[in-house]
Amino acid sequence: MGFTIGGIRELRSGSRRRGRTTECTAVAEYTGLWGWDVVPGARAASGRCSCGDASCPAPGAHPLAYAQAVPAGAGLDDAAKAWAEYPGAALLLPVGRSFDVIEVAEAAGRRALVRLERMGLPLGPVCVTPTGRAQFFVAPGAAQELPRLLYRMGWDDADLDLHCLGPGAHITAPPSDLGGLGPVRWLRPPALDTAGTPPQARLLVGTLAYICHRSHA
Repeated sequence: MGFTIGGIRELRSGSRRRGRTTECTAVAEYTGLWGWDVVPGARAASGRCSCGDASCPAPGAHPLAYAQAVPAGAGLDDAAKAWAEYPGAALLLPVGRSFDVIEVAEAAGRRALVRLERMGLPLGPVCVTPTGRAQFFVAPGAAQELPRLLYRMGWDDADLDLHCLGPGAHITAPPSDLGGLGPVRWLRPPALDTAGTPPQARLLVGTLAYICHRSHA
């Protein structure tokens, strides 16, 4: 999948040389460097979804029904060609394949990230949404494992604003707009040593639960 420093330089210099759009470059990085599938998604403006369904339950935050995913491993040219079929589409990442996502309030997520970094724990990518959520990428299987982890750590009865997304879910990826509310941004960008092997949820859940509990108290 080209997880090399040379691959990054080639992709980014190729982007400048060919005048690719920001979205195409991002798609190619996600597929070719980080090993993630990318799914074209709907956009929203003034609360109305581009899918055309007036009663859409998730305006601008779901895959396009007719679109094909750009698979992991696709390079810049393949990604640009595929993305040209869906002009204006949002970049969505399917959850449950390469990673699951633990989601908390942004303020709690930022405080937890500082603490986790000070503790020297392994961390994967973290993004923040315009709706005020922080999304921590963790190893697949976390959504199924989370209730047991919270129980073992004594947090199962706590009122925590902590949720886990697993198979079947999608998240909007930077630099795309989420539901017409603004762009999703990286709080901790993907890196070569973490994008393909995000940490196990058990390494982060205790700290995330503690910070969420303190924030709610």
